[in-house]
Amino acid sequence: MMDITAIRNQFPVLDQQVYGKPLVYFDNAATTQKPLCVIERERDYYLHENCNIHRGVHYLSQKATEAYEHARQTVADFIHAKEAREIVFTRGTTESLNLLATAFDHYCIGEGDKVLVTAMEHHSNLVPWQQMVQRHNGQLLVVPMNDHGVLDLIRYEELLKERPMVVSIAHISNVLGTINPVKQMVKMAHEYGIPVVIDGAQSIAHHPIDVQDLDCDFFVFSGHKMYAPMGIGGLYGKAEWLEKLPPYQFGGEMVDTVSFEKTTFNVLPYKFEAGTPNVGAALGLETAIWFLQSLDRKEVEEHESHLLQSAIRQLSEIEGIRFIGEAEQRSGLVSFVIKGIHPYDLGTIIDKMGVAVRTGHHCAEPVMTRFGIPGTVRASFALYNTLEEVDTFVKAVKKAALMLR
Repeated sequence: MMDITAIRNQFPVLDQQVYGKPLVYFDNAATTQKPLCVIERERDYYLHENCNIHRGVHYLSQKATEAYEHARQTVADFIHAKEAREIVFTRGTTESLNLLATAFDHYCIGEGDKVLVTAMEHHSNLVPWQQMVQRHNGQLLVVPMNDHGVLDLIRYEELLKERPMVVSIAHISNVLGTINPVKQMVKMAHEYGIPVVIDGAQSIAHHPIDVQDLDCDFFVFSGHKMYAPMGIGGLYGKAEWLEKLPPYQFGGEMVDTVSFEKTTFNVLPYKFEAGTPNVGAALGLETAIWFLQSLDRKEVEEHESHLLQSAIRQLSEIEGIRFIGEAEQRSGLVSFVIKGIHPYDLGTIIDKMGVAVRTGHHCAEPVMTRFGIPGTVRASFALYNTLEEVDTFVKAVKKAALMLR
């Protein structure tokens, strides 16, 4: 079994008190904490390797370039991409999705075209596509879900027959915790010749990812949700697709030749990486991957599942509680409301008891509209959390509910 104490020792931020109470950090779906090895790797880069990468002939530039490209290969291996050139470094999931929406806009989206998303998407996987199709008087098609937060795959296939240009779907909902059957959904879309984007922001830290097995055309993720620094993430794309799509931004590094008459663009993946990259964060991302690989991923999944089941079982005892998202296949988060209590008020009092949870619409307002609520309280778990912390959290919720009734 995982040695949780040894793991927690690598996260000193957890060893503190807030409002005189030991910190219980259950806001991991928003961002995870960073282990010492990640913090030290980024610090070490700025102490000993800091330099702009590529094209420099001096020692520091070559050393930094080699480290950066090694990090790219590490990411490729981690998600089982065929080759490193299929990995584009970005600032995270949001930039990756904006990159794709902009590139598809310029490549193949025409008047009246459609894009297909689901009813549970984060704004980052909704608004870029929405704005893109609206510029072309097109339509954003939406796969509905039932009251348990499970997608309607019959309706999904019906919408595929309307021939959207792209399908873009969340692997795991950041509100509901629903694990969508993305491999099946990719296969269904490919039968109609439609490319698929998977938003892996909530899955990559908790479940092994194999993009070749999923057969997705694109997979996007953020480092800060998988124990890496903020401001770094990635876009995986099949090479044949990345070759076809035009650049997202223009400037240094992404060009091949430039004249006042014409510009040609660099090879993959560099044509999508304009400007100076966040090298230190990329090395931190690589170190976070090594940290995850040092653990038994199956044990991590089982541990987080135990935390979730314990939380659901204990919270179910609270009068008036309503869980938002009750899919059979769920990942490690729980969202809920309590009748007559605003989520913000509940979260504020819970915070005073030392428990950090997220309240609000979680950048998924259409989900809240679907369930007829203003927002939820969301507790999300990570590998360093404990069953004792779950107990503390539930006691805090029960106490806050009594105070607010």
